[in-house]
Order: sequence, then structure tokens, then C-alpha cells
Amino acid sequence: MINYMKFAVIKTGGKQYKVAEKSKVKIEKLKVNEGDKFDFDQVLLIADGDKVEVGQPVLNKKVSAKVLSQGRGAKVMVVKYKPKTRYHKAAGHRQLFTEVQIEKIG
Repeated sequence: MINYMKFAVIKTGGKQYKVAEKSKVKIEKLKVNEGDKFDFDQVLLIADGDKVEVGQPVLNKKVSAKVLSQGRGAKVMVVKYKPKTRYHKAAGHRQLFTEVQIEKIG
């Protein structure tokens, strides 16, 4: 018998993330403080071995998490360039993120 790991698919910040218990995930910035605990209420799917629950569109379950840190990602350079007109412009962007650790699914 193969031992499958329990995981869930959550939706936050306009994106979907596949998470498992004890995993760390960097998500879009949330208005919470470091060390806070909170629940993701938009759970799209929970899979535990052969048992799979799919929401229509979301399940009536929660995924609890703890905030580890807030930060900014690596710099991404954005360059605009138009040939023959001597136009070029460069800018950098660092996306804000919140790192969370998933504590309990379901």
C-alpha cells in the first residue's frame, strides 16, 4: 500500500496554492502580523489518500495557518524599448509576500 500525503488546494490573493500540513508557502501579502494564526476559508479541494473532496466551488472546511514572516521578493527588472526613437526606460519591482506555515487541513 502506498501512503499518500494529505493535501489541499486553497485560493488566496487571486491565485491557487497546493498545500500540505507542515509546509511553508509564500503567498500574496496579507494584512496580518508575524506570529498570528488565521484560517483560509476558500478551500477548493481536499485529498487524503483515495478520498477526495471537491468543492462546488468551495468546501465548507478551513485550512489553518501561522504567519512566519512578511517580506519582499527578488527584484524583477522591467524594460521598455522602442527602436529608432531613442526611447528606453528601465524600472525594478519587488513583490510583497507573506510566508505562512500550514498547521491543519480540514
